[in-house]
Amino acid sequence: MPENNALARQFTLPSLMRFALPNIIMMVFLSMYTIVDGMFISRYVGTLALSAVNMTYPLNCLEMALGIMLASGGSAVIARQLGEGDEDKARHNFSFLITVSVAVSLVFLLAAIFFLDPIIAALGASEAQFDLCRTYARVLMLFSPAFFLQTTFQTLFITAGRPGLGLAATVGGGLTNIVLDYVFIARLHWGIAGAAVATGLGYLVPAVVGLIFFTWNRRGTLFFVRPRTDWRMLLFACANGSSEMVTNIANAITTYLFNLIFLHYWGEDGVASITIVLYFQFVFTAVFFGFSMGVAPVFSYKYGAQDTPQLRRLFRYCIGFVILCSVFCTALSLAVIRPSLALFTDAGSRVFAITIEGFPIYAVSFLFMGVSIFASSLFTAFSDGRVSAIISFARTLVFLVGMLLLLPLLLGEIGVWLAVPAAELLGILVSIRYLVRLRGVYHYGKAK
Repeated sequence: MPENNALARQFTLPSLMRFALPNIIMMVFLSMYTIVDGMFISRYVGTLALSAVNMTYPLNCLEMALGIMLASGGSAVIARQLGEGDEDKARHNFSFLITVSVAVSLVFLLAAIFFLDPIIAALGASEAQFDLCRTYARVLMLFSPAFFLQTTFQTLFITAGRPGLGLAATVGGGLTNIVLDYVFIARLHWGIAGAAVATGLGYLVPAVVGLIFFTWNRRGTLFFVRPRTDWRMLLFACANGSSEMVTNIANAITTYLFNLIFLHYWGEDGVASITIVLYFQFVFTAVFFGFSMGVAPVFSYKYGAQDTPQLRRLFRYCIGFVILCSVFCTALSLAVIRPSLALFTDAGSRVFAITIEGFPIYAVSFLFMGVSIFASSLFTAFSDGRVSAIISFARTLVFLVGMLLLLPLLLGEIGVWLAVPAAELLGILVSIRYLVRLRGVYHYGKAK
C-alpha cells in the first residue's frame, strides 16, 4: 500500500474520528452559508425577503444534487482504485470528473441569464416575493461554476487523504461569507443582492484552493492530469452517486411543497417560519452528512483492499457514533431553539410564534435521520448505488412527499409538522433492513 495515502492506515475509533472531524466541521460551515444569509436578511431586509430566499432554495438543491452525485459517486470509484493500487487510472478519472462538473455548472449559469423568470414563477413565488426571488437567484446562479467546484473538491480532498485542507478552505469560505454579509447588507445596504454576492464569493474560496492544490501538488495521490474521456466510468459514478442526487432533488421537491403548504396555512410568515426550521435541519444533517462522507472513502479503500477486520470495526464505530449523535442533536435543538430563533425575528412576532409551536414536533425527526444518511453513504462507498438510491429515494422522496400530502389533509396544521418525523421513522426501518441483509455481502458484519 502506498505510504503517502492516509487511507491505508489501520483506523481506531479516535483516529477515525480525527479523520472525519474536519469533514463534519466543513459541512457545518457549508450549512452556515445559507443560515448566515438568513440572519442578516431577516434582520436587515425583513422576513418577507427571508421567505423569498427559501422560495429559490430548490434551485440550490438541484445544483447540490448534481454536484454531490458526481463527487460522491466518483469518489467511491477513485478511492477503490487507489485501494487496488491503480493510482494512474484514479488520477485520470479524477480530472475527467472535475471537467464534467464545470461543464454542468455552465448550464445553470446560462439558465440564470435566459430563463430565470419562468423558473421563479414555476417555484410558486407570490407577487410580493417575486422581485426578491429574481434578484437573489440570478446573482447566486452566476457563481454556479464556483459552487460546483467547491462541492466536488470538498469530497475529493478527503479521497486524496487531505481532509484538513478541505476544512481550512471551507472555513475560509464561510468566514468570507460572514464578513461580506455584514459589509454588503449591514453597512452598504445592498439588501438581498448583497447576501447573494457574499455567498457566491464564499464559494470561490474553496474552489480556488482546490484548483491550486490539485494543480501544483504533484507528490500526493491525486492531482490534475490530462483527462481521458471515460463515459462508462462517468455513468457508473452517476449511478453510484444517485442516492445523494435523489436526496437533494427530494430536498428541492419537499422544500417546494413546504413553501406552498406553509404559504397556504400561514402566508409569507409561514414560509419564513419553515425557512428558519430548515436552517436548524441544515446544521444537524450537516453533522451526519459530514461524518458519513468523511468515513466513506475509508470504507471504499478498505473494501478495495479486502480488509474485512477493519471493515467490521469501522462499521461498529460508525453506528455507535451516529446513534449517540442523533440523541444529542435532538436534545440540543430543543434547548437552543428559543434563543436561536431570536437571531432571526423578535419574540413577539408571528413568525416566532408559528415556529415555537411546531418545532418540538419537527425536532423528533433528528432522532431517526442519522442512521439513514449513514446507511445511504455506506452503500455508495461500496459502489452499490442501487441500494443507496433505494434508501434515499424512500426516505427523502416517497415517504416525505407522501406524508406532506396526506397528514395535513387528515390532521390540519399539526399534520404539516408531523410529516417529517413520520417520514424519517419509515426511512430508518428501510435502512435497518438493508444494513442487516447486506452485512455479509460487504463484510462489515457476519452473515447468518
